Amino acid sequence: MVQPFNSIPKRADALDALRGLAILAMVFSGVIPFGGALPAWMYHAQLPPPNHQFDPKLPGLTWVDLVFPLFLLALGAAIPLAQSRNFIAGKTQLQVIFSLLKRGFFLGVFAIFLQHVRPYTLNPNPTDRTWWIALAGFIILFLMYTRWSPERSKRVRRSLTLMGWGGAIALMAVLRYPDGRGVSLDRSDIILIVLTNAIVFGGIIWVVTRDRPQFRLGFLAILLALRLSATADGWVAALWSSSPVPWIFQFDYLKYLFIVIPGTMVGDLLLEWRQYSEPEKSSWSRNRYAIISILLVTTIGVLLVGLQSRWVWQTTIAVLILLILGDRLVKQFQTATERLISTLYRWGFYATLLGLCFEPYEGGIKKDSATFSYFFITTGISIFILILFEIAIEKFQLASKLQILIDNGRNPMIAYVGFGNLILPLLNLTDLQQKIADLNLSIELRVILAIFYTFILAAIVSKLTQFKLFWRT
Repeated sequence: MVQPFNSIPKRADALDALRGLAILAMVFSGVIPFGGALPAWMYHAQLPPPNHQFDPKLPGLTWVDLVFPLFLLALGAAIPLAQSRNFIAGKTQLQVIFSLLKRGFFLGVFAIFLQHVRPYTLNPNPTDRTWWIALAGFIILFLMYTRWSPERSKRVRRSLTLMGWGGAIALMAVLRYPDGRGVSLDRSDIILIVLTNAIVFGGIIWVVTRDRPQFRLGFLAILLALRLSATADGWVAALWSSSPVPWIFQFDYLKYLFIVIPGTMVGDLLLEWRQYSEPEKSSWSRNRYAIISILLVTTIGVLLVGLQSRWVWQTTIAVLILLILGDRLVKQFQTATERLISTLYRWGFYATLLGLCFEPYEGGIKKDSATFSYFFITTGISIFILILFEIAIEKFQLASKLQILIDNGRNPMIAYVGFGNLILPLLNLTDLQQKIADLNLSIELRVILAIFYTFILAAIVSKLTQFKLFWRT
């Protein structure tokens, strides 16, 4: 028996923490040193050291390969939480779909402009001019996408936004690139383009199936059939390889809905959970929560170590035992939070098991080109990490310890842009980067430096979030 609805919905801090972990892990994975003596699990499985040459036939799974799925699952889970407010406000289904298309447009513009002002896109051998342009790009994006406080007058807010858009248009009109061309729609950030497609298509699918979630699973079955048929001659292969607007949409991007759509199911669960008031005392003891957490951490560790080491059948058996043990602990529940954890656990259990069954197919788990085992196993791991954050925040009261992750999760686009277009330009314009390079640091110290850079960026984003300066995309 769960408790009745609460008039004041709770914040989904665990989801914010998951998104924050994803974006900061993405930043860290981009600044760790390459070409050194670090182990292979510190990089994408298909980009092993020391040469980091992409090998499409090399299977494996590392923590770096988890970063994008973590963000995709969080994106999918946020769709019901965000769009349900539009329905509550009285918007029609068509109006909500239009708002999703509008959001897709703004994120698409973001992806194109950002790639045009990245330092190494502007110049493979950056000069001071390059760094100044990159820094200007960050300032312009800040003006374009910041959700200004209502305390400012509407005129001031509109003027700041228009300054940003005007600056973006003016800058892109005069810039030239190493290929001799100016602005190009084909020059865009591929990660943001994929996210654009995920938001639009994942959002529309949720809107039309929000009261019939089983239809969402039916769509996944159709997507599965299309992706399998795309490997054989016929109309599906022809459709899959075509696109009316290839710079913003390709059918192949829809494969990431294998993570986003389960994410919307997670979002439905969080949306329901937020409406319930929590009783004073949980029926599960702190020790039970601790054991569940230990089993989840162990399961994730076994998956990463086992699949990267290619101990596939041993990993499958070990993970199955761990998941069954955990299932026994979450089977009975009385509170809303316990039910949420129990249901999430079952979804994670199923996704992980499905992924392990797919593991031998397509030559083993791979990120590029992504295999079915990759989609489902990373979905399961992402759900398990969300459960860990839920337990830490709701039951062990660790929200203050995780606040920097939560703040970055609420403001992920600043974190995504911040290192390349803020910290790195400042380091080079002040000659600090050259001074650090002259120190000839060991590989271990360079990893520590990468951690420091990531922490500085996280602290900046956290402070901006506390000042309520959010980027709206």
